[in-house]
Amino acid sequence: MTEDPDSNEDVAVAKTIANHTYQQLRRDIVSGVLAPGTKLRMDMLIKRYGVGMSPLREALVKLTGDALVHAEGQRGFWVSPISIEELDDTMAIRTLIETEAVVRSIENGGPEWEERVRQAYETLSSLEERLSENDEGVLAQWERANAQFHEALVSACGSAWLVRLRRTLHQHSERYRAISLANRPAGRDVHDEHEAIAEAALSRKSLRASRLIEVHLQRTADAVREAMRARADETAPPKGKRRQPTR
Repeated sequence: MTEDPDSNEDVAVAKTIANHTYQQLRRDIVSGVLAPGTKLRMDMLIKRYGVGMSPLREALVKLTGDALVHAEGQRGFWVSPISIEELDDTMAIRTLIETEAVVRSIENGGPEWEERVRQAYETLSSLEERLSENDEGVLAQWERANAQFHEALVSACGSAWLVRLRRTLHQHSERYRAISLANRPAGRDVHDEHEAIAEAALSRKSLRASRLIEVHLQRTADAVREAMRARADETAPPKGKRRQPTR
């Protein structure tokens, strides 16, 4: 029995559409465009992303595997909620995974790894000099460069599982970090933090690099926690008044 080349091509196209839709949805969830707790109505998503029901559902199922979306039986899909408790859990586990992966990379990495880290840092550094412009395009470029820098640091760890777990945890922590971008804490110099991490890694100082990453991630978690509490205070009803129930 011969395979139908047209049928194979249709399947490949459908997979491509589903993957593209998955990437768009994931980006919008991580960036906060689709807010935590949002009901993902199929009609709204079909119109927003210009795709059919089948690739959209495939993308949503994939996102449930990433824990960025959750399904409730036949009721549909929602953007996964966020909380300070989950933030603390996510950042604690990311710290464990990332520091272990960086230590292994420092032990195993060769000249190619060093060059990848160096180039990733230089790209990130050049964009950090422009963050004061408050340009959304620059911020988006910085976000990608920041992800690539952290990815480069762990790229020689020798464990596909460590790399995969760190990337997943990074995506989840980015959901939280996006909340704090509008209120960057005074006195924190993220550029200096990245520079110190890069220098320690390239100097093969694994203990120092591990500690610097731990402090770097903790400072990020502290900033997000503060921003989340400030947001909760802004949305809370005035003391002595009760929020009116919605019908």
